[in-house]
Amino acid sequence: MIEPGMAAPDFTLLASDGGTVTLSALRPQPVVLFAYGKDGTPTCTNAIMDFDALLPQFQALGVAVLGLSKDPVRSHVRFAAKQEIRLPLLSDHGGQVMEDWGLFGEKLFFGKQVQGVLRGTLLIGGDGVVLRRWQVDRVKGHAAEVLAAVQAM
Repeated sequence: MIEPGMAAPDFTLLASDGGTVTLSALRPQPVVLFAYGKDGTPTCTNAIMDFDALLPQFQALGVAVLGLSKDPVRSHVRFAAKQEIRLPLLSDHGGQVMEDWGLFGEKLFFGKQVQGVLRGTLLIGGDGVVLRRWQVDRVKGHAAEVLAAVQAM
């Protein structure tokens, strides 16, 4: 699991805008990386839409915002077009990045232990070091909380 103070492992993933995103290529820009379960599900859609609504404020602070799920890129493309999402949604279709980062594992789902995406957000500094990590239990207000943390940097 990646924790604050650790170097963020590099990755290159396909994005909803048709390109690829390499984490290290974004330096020295800070990055907000949020993991979500599935395109089009109500809670995940709300989380993505909240980050997307605040995207201009993050950009004004020089911060990149990236969504991450195991959905294939074509799902991201359709979902982003339907919802008019501007921020890149990254496809970790094999799930390796999510596992390496501690964003996939055992969780309770309707009272049962299952393997799945552990909704979380990481704030990565311009030097590639993780500054903060949130485990997200409640989506409402989370994007604004992350923005406030960025503004306080």
